[in-house]
Amino acid sequence: MDLVFLDANILFSAAYRKKSALLKFWNLKNAKLTTSSYAFDEASRNLDTREQRKRLEGLVSQVSLINILPIVEISRDVGLREKDLPILKAAIFVKASHLVTGDKRDFGKYFNQTIQGVLILTPADYLRSQSNETD
Repeated sequence: MDLVFLDANILFSAAYRKKSALLKFWNLKNAKLTTSSYAFDEASRNLDTREQRKRLEGLVSQVSLINILPIVEISRDVGLREKDLPILKAAIFVKASHLVTGDKRDFGKYFNQTIQGVLILTPADYLRSQSNETD
């Protein structure tokens, strides 16, 4: 079973619309979802309405939540902005098999690469890998 760490933009997008395609993550049979309070806070700050924030709370209540900012050493050749380091560090700390993010700007150069045991994928790539396993 995969342990999938969800970045803030995945949480945001899943909560933004009632029928978001990203809600598929919450129905995966072979994946356990996790995220951090850091990602939750970022997603919540960027949502516009109380209804969206309520949806976000409901979604996050169904995943494993890490409430600390872990101290994890990251390889020097990983060049992420300071705001993105807590996401990767939390994924490494919980020993996630995957970090799912739509952040092309900051994580794009790491898509389909493994950093310290964590494979970084777009939501579409992760979902595609799951559908291929059930074929």
